[in-house]
Amino acid sequence: MTPHQRQQLIDRYAQGYPEVKQALDGFPEASLTAHPIPGKWSAAEIVHHLADSESISAQRLRKLLAEEHAVIQGYDQERYATLLRYNERPVAPALDAFRAARETTLQILRAMSDHDWQRMAWHTESGHYGTERWLEIYADHAHGHAAQIRRLREAMAPVAR
Repeated sequence: MTPHQRQQLIDRYAQGYPEVKQALDGFPEASLTAHPIPGKWSAAEIVHHLADSESISAQRLRKLLAEEHAVIQGYDQERYATLLRYNERPVAPALDAFRAARETTLQILRAMSDHDWQRMAWHTESGHYGTERWLEIYADHAHGHAAQIRRLREAMAPVAR
């Protein structure tokens, strides 16, 4: 990956929180826990997932940079959603956690050296895992979930007659 490609991904990563926030603007609070698309998460579940995922991804990057022979542990996101009661908790603190984890991680990304971008670890689910792969995954992660939130809103819109 070239430095220019990395910078583009960092810029995309930086826009993740604003895009999610925009997707949620005007979303009816009473509908945050609705499941208008069968088998898909509600908007509240997406926000809580983003908070947890962002916290975990922030820790993963820190482990990659600060630990020799780091091991990155996978987790079951569906189990988190159920056992951590994503659909029963207010979303405002989760949005704050998502924003804060992303902002502090962005500070690190912007300060990384060429050597830092070559760091590698072992991921329990996918094997060799490096800082560039981390960036590829998380640069788009929030954008994908913002699109899900918009699809939920569209699915709840009354059908035009």
